[in-house]
Amino acid sequence: MLNLVFDFGAVLFTWQPAVLMRKHFPAQASTARQAAELAAAVFGHTHWHEFDRGVVSAQEVCSSTSERLGLDTQAFGRLIDDIADHLQPMPETLALLTQLCSLRERESDQIRLYFLSNMPVPYARVLERKHGFLQWFDGGVFSGDVQCIKPDAKLFALLERQYGLTPANTLLIDDLAANVAGARACGWQGIVFESAPQLRAQLQWVLPADLNLPA
Repeated sequence: MLNLVFDFGAVLFTWQPAVLMRKHFPAQASTARQAAELAAAVFGHTHWHEFDRGVVSAQEVCSSTSERLGLDTQAFGRLIDDIADHLQPMPETLALLTQLCSLRERESDQIRLYFLSNMPVPYARVLERKHGFLQWFDGGVFSGDVQCIKPDAKLFALLERQYGLTPANTLLIDDLAANVAGARACGWQGIVFESAPQLRAQLQWVLPADLNLPA
């Protein structure tokens, strides 16, 4: 049995933080470099990670981040509200997921599909309401629901316990190399996601020998 565990942001759902910065803070993010630096200062900081972890509210992260970076609080609040709509399915990855679901239906004893996403609770609930294909997964965990984020080993262990996964037979698909490294340190396999075609090619090497993805 091979357990494929999908990250969501920038793997299955659009996540372009620099685009968000240029939209909501055009003066501070007028160039690509400024937008990337501001995005890193916002989303790479402990304040946002605690929002991912589910231990601070949207209002708290808005206040703390605006004050820390000298950003307009109302504009930052609009950015927080906009993220739910920004997270849109990535067509090529969704098509690949559809094919993996078909494989699972035919070979139910060889493949399972899960998700493991660093996602604040408000966005997790929006994704569940808006996107019925989340029901295709055999299970999954949002970080905000369990107060733990990748690459903390506790989160990988939690998914293992909840669904009876064997680490050596479990593979994380994530766009962040640090998260994949954390999974591998726990005995999992891992693929750093770059694109749907790249993922398809690498999956073909790890799927059971008698399973083939459509061309």
